Amino acid sequence: MRLADLLAGVPVEGELPEIEIKGITCDSRAAEAGFLFAAIPGELTDGHRYAASAAEKGAAVILAEHATGAKAMELYCPSTRAAFQQICANFYGNPQKEMRFLGVTGTNGKTSTSQFVKSILDGLGEQAGLIGTVHNQIGSETFPAAFTTPEPHQLFALLAKMREASVKTVVMEVSSQAMDQRRVDSLHFSVAGFTNLTQDHLDYHKTMENYKEAKARLFSLADRAVTNLDDGCGREFAERFGGLTYSTEDPSADLYADAISLDVGGVEYCLHYQGKSAKIRVSTPGLFTVHNTLCAAGILLADGLSFEQVCEGLNKIPKVAGRAEVVTTDEPFTVMLDYAHTPDALENILTTIRTFAKGRVVTLFGCGGDRDRTKRPLMAKAVAKYSDYIIVTSDNPRTEDPQKILSDVVAGLEGCDVPYAVIENRKEAIGEAILNARENDVILLAGKGHEDYQVLATGKIHFDEKEIVKEYLAKR
Repeated sequence: MRLADLLAGVPVEGELPEIEIKGITCDSRAAEAGFLFAAIPGELTDGHRYAASAAEKGAAVILAEHATGAKAMELYCPSTRAAFQQICANFYGNPQKEMRFLGVTGTNGKTSTSQFVKSILDGLGEQAGLIGTVHNQIGSETFPAAFTTPEPHQLFALLAKMREASVKTVVMEVSSQAMDQRRVDSLHFSVAGFTNLTQDHLDYHKTMENYKEAKARLFSLADRAVTNLDDGCGREFAERFGGLTYSTEDPSADLYADAISLDVGGVEYCLHYQGKSAKIRVSTPGLFTVHNTLCAAGILLADGLSFEQVCEGLNKIPKVAGRAEVVTTDEPFTVMLDYAHTPDALENILTTIRTFAKGRVVTLFGCGGDRDRTKRPLMAKAVAKYSDYIIVTSDNPRTEDPQKILSDVVAGLEGCDVPYAVIENRKEAIGEAILNARENDVILLAGKGHEDYQVLATGKIHFDEKEIVKEYLAKR
């Protein structure tokens, strides 16, 4: 690709030479002869430090914010991070210009909401794409997902594949980090939906105000907004950005749910919109499922679907893997998997379990390493509030000392009268829960959800909780 075409829309200083670029990267290890290397400053390191290494590997052009001393042609721009996402879009032929984007942001519920939206579009026969935490999809074809919102190179490569498959609508989870790092600035969203805002990612954003404003940036890229009036930030966003609102508490919302019934098999409620009403039944339990389906409905109504189409689709929604997912057993107790890894998400799933639990509520959970430490005792307090027995264990410790993580968690249990055990090895912890389960217990394995791996200091290992549960069930 001609350098001038690759840098179209990028504010680069000086004239561009007539050269061909064979590839692009922001990782010096991936640089090859004829590549453009973008030197991007990061949290832990600065790409400018590796420009010389990229040049040694043959990079023809170094795009930087200042001189690097690399023995290659250097071009400068104000923000290489912002420039790189535009470069990636150009490199793949700007596939985003041929698609309609429906975005979902918020602390909890993004995955379920986005999958609900895609499910309804699938039911209408549309070849829709999905970009999210659990996986990426092109129609029914599934691809692994490394991040909630992919890095620019992966994002636009995926969009190019979607274009080849004639995808016209892309449903996308948009993380606060992606917004802050301007990874999606080249996308234009027809509708942006907001679920809620609770404490998370403060290791990155530092303050809740920064976190909130990162979420808010999505609405500057969207034509229409859908916001949650049951959430304080959602009410603020409704005032700032307008659009459709939804609620289970405020009948003045555009979409309002009442006559709500919750049980282990799912939720049932009456949906009201513009003078019309319909009964909705979804097989994922929890009040949060009502909120997530309302958000999905709002996104599709704002995008032009009829109330009848949306309601028919809601009533056909399949279960979402790892979200209040009941593991099938022949035992007289219930084992449930959920991705909950924030204080609010834990409280949501545990209050749901309390509505149908006939015996003890046994909660097994941990906290991720190299992530927001301040939420760890808060997660413990949320668990203690609704559990009869607690097992504190590891989640994804990453490079952090697991014992240090456990100490932070246990600090939140000080003064509580709920019995608990601390078992660092997560597999052994699951065994403790299963082998000592009593009749009518509900065992919640929280934090991993859909994940079939665990991230340790030594790297990623296979760790499928469904397999582990079955292994211990066979030992009972």
